[in-house]
Amino acid sequence: MIPEGRLSRVGVQAHPPEPPGDAARPPWDDAPVHPDRLRRTGLATAAAVSLAALAVAPVAAHGAVPAEPPDAATLLLGWSFEPVLVLPLLAAAVVWWRLLGAADRAHPDHPVPALRRWSFLAGLLAIAVALQSGIERYDTTLFSVHMVQHILLTLVAPPLLALGAPVTQLLRAASPATRARWILPVLRSRLVGVLSHPVVAWLVFVSVMWATHFSPLFDLSLEEPLVHDVEHVLYIGSAILFWFPAVALDPAPRRMGHPGRILYLFLQMPQNSFLAMAILFAAAPLYPHYVTLGSPYGIDALADQRLAAGLMWFVGDVIFLAALLAVLAGWMRSEDRGAAAAERRADVERDLIREREAALRRRRAGEDAPQPGTGEASSSR
Repeated sequence: MIPEGRLSRVGVQAHPPEPPGDAARPPWDDAPVHPDRLRRTGLATAAAVSLAALAVAPVAAHGAVPAEPPDAATLLLGWSFEPVLVLPLLAAAVVWWRLLGAADRAHPDHPVPALRRWSFLAGLLAIAVALQSGIERYDTTLFSVHMVQHILLTLVAPPLLALGAPVTQLLRAASPATRARWILPVLRSRLVGVLSHPVVAWLVFVSVMWATHFSPLFDLSLEEPLVHDVEHVLYIGSAILFWFPAVALDPAPRRMGHPGRILYLFLQMPQNSFLAMAILFAAAPLYPHYVTLGSPYGIDALADQRLAAGLMWFVGDVIFLAALLAVLAGWMRSEDRGAAAAERRADVERDLIREREAALRRRRAGEDAPQPGTGEASSSR
């Protein structure tokens, strides 16, 4: 990387002074060409071009800076369709829809609820928006836009995927033989048990977030597309591990109750805030890549970094707060359902008690009534 102003010090080698007699010769005159001078000029020009190419290499490696600043139209409508990303997402959507059809056919009396059906597709759409919309055009130009991409990949798409309860739908659609031979052994394996443990999932997500933002990996991902893709996989994978125990719709070896899930989410809020504050109050830009771009669209790297940290802090805490309220509401509904079920069981028990009491009264009434012929026999004596 060449610091700013470095190219200005790389000068093209000057021509040697012309003889005095040639001083008044006009520039368009057919002056003789000196091979040595031409060779030196060509080498100097090639060196200058090479240095200029090195100076802009980080930008060219991950796409040139867009000429127009980002706005709602460019972010929402500026889609690119890379087959390596679009085809897997479309395949996942098709497989999901067929899986739901199989689950509905296997359990016609209990079809998949609409919320489960569409939440998973919304999660896939969130991934597509993060990686294929206009957001992708600006992610290596503005850290604030890059942060929006990361929020979609870690705090929006994974909980939507978990709300679809894909493991439950897979179990419902599979045949008993398939469940016993393939699915259940995987779900009961030691690896799944370790990765799905709430403590492990929480720590993995936190570690990925801090390690990527405060290591050379982040800046390298801005210059190397392959590293950027690996970073996205880390974000989505760790976020899925984190959100599935929080949503808790699928079976798991260690499934938390509502109080545990509330604590699980609540502890994530200060972690997100501390990470955002560490970025917000940094005295200098954390990522040299953005510094080398200067001030695109009138915002310098430090101001853009603070905007990104503000988005992480505010949007992240809002999402975690919404998740906490959703779990709390689910807890209240569960308590209401439990109370209603207990009331129904109590009603059944009361009906049984009434039936036993009625049967006992009838039996006693039958015992107290005189037997036929008993009164006549006593009178004849």
